[in-house]
Amino acid sequence: MTLGLAMAGVTYANEPAATPAKPVVDAAKGEALYNNGDSKRGIAACMGCHGANGVSGGGAYPKLAGQHAAYIVKQLKDYKGGKERPNAVMSAFAGLLSDEDMQNIAAYVEKQTPGLGTAKNKASIELGQKIYRGGIASKQVAACAGCHSPNGVGIPAQYPRLSGQWAEYTEAQLVAYRQGDRKNSAQMAGIASRMSDAEIKAVADY
Repeated sequence: MTLGLAMAGVTYANEPAATPAKPVVDAAKGEALYNNGDSKRGIAACMGCHGANGVSGGGAYPKLAGQHAAYIVKQLKDYKGGKERPNAVMSAFAGLLSDEDMQNIAAYVEKQTPGLGTAKNKASIELGQKIYRGGIASKQVAACAGCHSPNGVGIPAQYPRLSGQWAEYTEAQLVAYRQGDRKNSAQMAGIASRMSDAEIKAVADY
């Protein structure tokens, strides 16, 4: 055997390790799961609660259309874990999803047109705008716009889109953070803990 043949199977320490192939995200598969579910695996259709094209019919369920895919995946994983974001319905649903399913569903809803929203309470709109754009200095509450952007579209892979979301849903999440029921953001828990009911309602409506 020659030296060349003997050394052919040797891997040197300084050779770069092979990079695992990234899964191919398929929004079409995500659309099928979102709209129809998968009866063979017991997966219900997302559309039943979150509405056609990701625009739910009321504040009990969030609008998903236009939400950043990375954020959707993170929330589904947190639901699946069950500890950071406990929710009996969503934990059961997410528990049946593979990582690939999550990526596909997220890719689909991200491409949908976000629903519009309109502030309802004229009496608190000024307070809501003030908090969103400037925070509450006396309570060390940072401006929402700093992370979620001035127009509420958020920052992909970091902070969710808030623009057009149901005020009732946003309010419920801020209260959940304040009460410790939602545990998947220490930053938001700290902010919400320093806000009153009136302040939460106002900024959620805005």
